[in-house]
Amino acid sequence: MKKKYSTYQFEAALDEVGRGCLAGPVVAAAVILPADFYHKDINDSKKLSPKKRKELGAIIKDNCVSYSIAEVPSKKIDEINILNASFLAMHIAIEKLSIVPEFLLVDGNRFNPYRDIPHFCAIKGDANFLNIASASILAKNYRDSLMEKLHEKFPNYYWNKNMGYPTIQHRKAIQEFGITNFHRKSFNLFPIQLSLEL
Repeated sequence: MKKKYSTYQFEAALDEVGRGCLAGPVVAAAVILPADFYHKDINDSKKLSPKKRKELGAIIKDNCVSYSIAEVPSKKIDEINILNASFLAMHIAIEKLSIVPEFLLVDGNRFNPYRDIPHFCAIKGDANFLNIASASILAKNYRDSLMEKLHEKFPNYYWNKNMGYPTIQHRKAIQEFGITNFHRKSFNLFPIQLSLEL
């Protein structure tokens, strides 16, 4: 796994989580790592256990030059669509960094340029770059914690298990109990067979 993409000192890596969820915000993290930082266990957040992610998240926060996390709520997602909401979350995360980055390394294949800062989009970047993997861990930890807290208020949807993703259990709960203010109304929330009957 490469540490970074560019030769700039302050390269900020960006990743988002929650794009495919039916409920909850989309969350983005931005991380600037020091040149000498490396940890063999850091990987794509989806490949790590929750316990390991939390351990690594603390290490990343303690050792990074700067990090920030931003969220865009479901209401805004419905207004501007999920792709634009993902870009917005990343832009807010960049703004919140304590250091203005010289270069942006973005997970994925698309990005709306941020001011005049050069950027590069890396497909599967969270599996190939240490700094993007670090951003994915911070974003995932933050969003999972948020959904676990929301589960306490809305236990019928099992957000502590599915984190808002479109599992069969989640869709059945929507069918039975309706939707909350945290659901994305612009998404296909109901089981496919139900939507075809309407």
